Amino acid sequence: MSYIKRNLENVINQVTREYPVVLVTGPRQVGNTTMLQKLMEGTKRGYVTLDDLNERALAKSDPELFLQLHKPPVLIGEVQYALELFAYIKMSVDKNHEPGSFWLIGSQIFKLMRGVQESLAGRVAVLSMTSLSQAEIAGGEMERLRLTRRQHRALKEQLSV
Repeated sequence: MSYIKRNLENVINQVTREYPVVLVTGPRQVGNTTMLQKLMEGTKRGYVTLDDLNERALAKSDPELFLQLHKPPVLIGEVQYALELFAYIKMSVDKNHEPGSFWLIGSQIFKLMRGVQESLAGRVAVLSMTSLSQAEIAGGEMERLRLTRRQHRALKEQLSV
């Protein structure tokens, strides 16, 4: 089966240039990981998933070492399994001020949002991914949203937790 381009890709590319952390949430099997791995092709971004029990154990027991081994730019999948990472991601972001340093994927939104709100407020764009739309399946794109400056500022505030 060939890859189906997602409408969220353009938004991710935009917020990656503005925010140090991008969190994509959504139910399992909607394509979060597939889409982000497609977007990182040809880049230096690394990938690690916390579905791997060894990686998860390291992230929980020694988040500082975990982030030394998986340096930005990095995509971390199933981040809800190690909320301990958030404080260390915050320290890295505050030290380096580099947009797009961390892409995070999480599927358990309520548990995840508690950690994000406590640790990454103002540093993260939170995006929600849903299942494929009819337009995506048909190979089309949604019409581009045109915003006034005021609407853009309001949307930016909503994306930033």
